[in-house]
Amino acid sequence: MKKQNTTLLSLAFFALPFIPAQAQCPVGELEVTIQVNTDAYGNETYWQLVPVGNNCGVAPIFTGGNLALSCASAGGETSPAGGYANNAAITEGPFCLTEGAQYDIICIDSWGDGQAGFSVFVNGLFSAAFDGEDLEGFNRHTFTVMVPVARDIALITNTTGYYCEVDLPVHIAGIAQNVGTEAITSYSVAYSVGGGAETLYEATGVNYAPGVKFDFLHDVPWLPTLEGTEDLNVRIAGVNGDTDLNSTNDGNERMMIIASATPDRVEEYLFAPPTMTMVANGDQDILVPRDLDFHPDRTRNELWVINKDLFATGGSTVKFTDPGTEDQTFLYQRDPATRHFMSLPTGIAMDNNNNFATSPGIYDANGNQTGPTPFTGPTLWSADPAIYAQAGFGGLGSHLDMCHVSPRSQGIAHERWNRYWLVDGQNEDVVMYDFRADHGPGQDYHDNATILRYPQLHITRDPNDHIVSHCVVDKHTNWLYVVDHGGQRVMRLDTRSGTQAGIPGGVSTLIAQENYLTYRNMANVTWEEVVTTGLQQPSGVDVIGNKLLVSDHATGEVVIYDTENGFAELGRIATGTPGIMGIKIGPDGKLWYVNATNSTLVRLDPALGAGVPEFASTGIVLHPNPAKDRIQMSIPTNLSTNTKLAVYDATGRVCMESTVGTALRGLDVSALENGPYTMLVDGKKAIRFVVSK
Repeated sequence: MKKQNTTLLSLAFFALPFIPAQAQCPVGELEVTIQVNTDAYGNETYWQLVPVGNNCGVAPIFTGGNLALSCASAGGETSPAGGYANNAAITEGPFCLTEGAQYDIICIDSWGDGQAGFSVFVNGLFSAAFDGEDLEGFNRHTFTVMVPVARDIALITNTTGYYCEVDLPVHIAGIAQNVGTEAITSYSVAYSVGGGAETLYEATGVNYAPGVKFDFLHDVPWLPTLEGTEDLNVRIAGVNGDTDLNSTNDGNERMMIIASATPDRVEEYLFAPPTMTMVANGDQDILVPRDLDFHPDRTRNELWVINKDLFATGGSTVKFTDPGTEDQTFLYQRDPATRHFMSLPTGIAMDNNNNFATSPGIYDANGNQTGPTPFTGPTLWSADPAIYAQAGFGGLGSHLDMCHVSPRSQGIAHERWNRYWLVDGQNEDVVMYDFRADHGPGQDYHDNATILRYPQLHITRDPNDHIVSHCVVDKHTNWLYVVDHGGQRVMRLDTRSGTQAGIPGGVSTLIAQENYLTYRNMANVTWEEVVTTGLQQPSGVDVIGNKLLVSDHATGEVVIYDTENGFAELGRIATGTPGIMGIKIGPDGKLWYVNATNSTLVRLDPALGAGVPEFASTGIVLHPNPAKDRIQMSIPTNLSTNTKLAVYDATGRVCMESTVGTALRGLDVSALENGPYTMLVDGKKAIRFVVSK
């Protein structure tokens, strides 16, 4: 990697105010100055100011930067002397430009990996900013010549995920910028779904000067109720207790893709030993797998497995389409630069915006396995098949982003958008990484991230650097569950708790070689131990409903705990084979896992009907159970014949309705498919049965 800075930064992007000497522009024109903010290689910048739409070199109004370069220099990996200084702010102009007209800043970076930023001022007032996170050899930035209004927030990016599930909270979030002339002390954001009523959120007690970018998170999540699609509209609703004076940059609308709710079938595994289906092994390129995850777009029906492989080659992924079916296909992939960006990977976590992230188990991804300055951490990738693991993006492969302050990472979990949680094996704690807006395939601008370190959660990694310690976010409750392999325990952290404190020290400072947007320790954190006994080598973890599942690498068991009853152990699923690492509840509610010892991907199917319990509180007895085509009921005399009965399948869909009086003559279940069902008596008391034909 070519560019590595050596200082820490914990400031939002800020366009420095510039008050130029006033020039006399003709009527109909306004005075424009442009501030150029160079990176650590200012000599690689060449730019032109042109009328909107003009190509580079066509009627340029101004040409700046290193004149040894040209319009053809983009991405040529040359670095001639001359031009601007490094890490400098240079003001060009003033220019008299037509009021209301649009102009383009065309920026060339001769190496192709670190664009300069630009701030535009009109009549001495901040008007627009384009920072260096848009990373290509060639970039075009468009601005309009107009005097800024006092109150104006621009919605830069909507960071609400595209993919969601029924009954799973969707957090409305984004990145905005103060493009008005007043400092922002309060603002409001509203969202609506399907053209319905807006839900308003107001943020107070803030202080954003003109030019500052900031993140927002609506305090009321949206809860989808129906499978399908919905249009989500997010807009800036107010500034400083008043209206936003420029509504043209306030809103964003996108289509949300809503999948059915993942059914909670965990209790079915407690009735009887499940059926184990070996879905893949070495014949499908499973090579020491450590983790797995499902793509959130159900129409793709993809399951991804990540392989440890070797340091000399880097890790790899295997993507299964239609996993576990007769139509299953698989695709083994290794990125051209995986030796650095996916070195001895320990975990994989799918995003809700068609990205995913991986955690490296290596000490230093540049090959230095001893010494004080390791350089590695989580990597962001695209799940787009036209991008991931494809050649043509340069020497840094197809990666979208990377941070470098977590050597020997143990596992990674997705929260929302490009925000992930990671178990840090070298620093023995937990870290939140928000990549925010990525830098694009194969680039190396890594300064846009927010990193928060939680030293309160102490973990001990496997000294042999093989068995991992995974983590998972319960998106219903915002609890992060963390496996501590060496401590033989599980902890949890309230992800919404804590306040930012000082800059981390120790190893985490030595390996920080980039100017991160924010890099801080966290204090006043809410966390607790939830499992402290009964585990030998805990590794994988997942959560659904009120069930926490933990895999034990030593015993080959998956242990189930009740999160609503003091984490009481509900039971254990015995696979009979030690070596389990990552586990995952699939979209069908079934449990999947990878075994690193025998390099397999396995699905566990609940045993149909074996030992299905009946709730004694109902007084009802069903027989036969399992049933084939008709089920008889013995009903206590104290139940009215008008008492309503409703039968639900595993997804919560009503399949049959009846009354006690009708059920006395038996219920015809021949139209029901094989599987477990729940009958509600008068909408409250429940009894379970299974259909097996």
